[in-house]
Amino acid sequence: MYKLLLIVVMMSVWLSIHLLQVEEELAMQTLFQGKYAVNRAAHAAAQQLDAEALGNGVTQIAPAAAVETAARYLQENLRLDDKGVPLPESFLKQPVEVMVFEIINADKTFPYTYRNDTYRYKVTLKRPGVIIIAHIVYPRAFQIIDSIEWHIKGAAELVTG
Repeated sequence: MYKLLLIVVMMSVWLSIHLLQVEEELAMQTLFQGKYAVNRAAHAAAQQLDAEALGNGVTQIAPAAAVETAARYLQENLRLDDKGVPLPESFLKQPVEVMVFEIINADKTFPYTYRNDTYRYKVTLKRPGVIIIAHIVYPRAFQIIDSIEWHIKGAAELVTG
């Protein structure tokens, strides 16, 4: 009888350890997908050239187009609606919040070092660029580990030919 009880206990332990490993893998995949989405959004936003300023000889980013493009990229890559709420087919369950969206334009002296002490982020830009910091919450699958939240950071520069 005690062997049967031991087998049941060991199977419970083994199953718990296995679920913990699966949960950690899913969390890492979520982090990577979030990072890719933020990087793509920052890069797309940084490529929104201000045609009017360019006509005056200044290479800079068009702020309105950059905001719109970054939002669209985050929505498409993370499967969000226009308010940042995950759609039914999204792997996320809680809204994604863009905590920081900074456009560093031609009014700065380059190379420019951007610092954000709140999120412990520092990046040096050699030309106009965009910085995005988004808050993403991991949707736990098995409730084995504690809640995981990230402030995912991304930056990109305007690329000129």
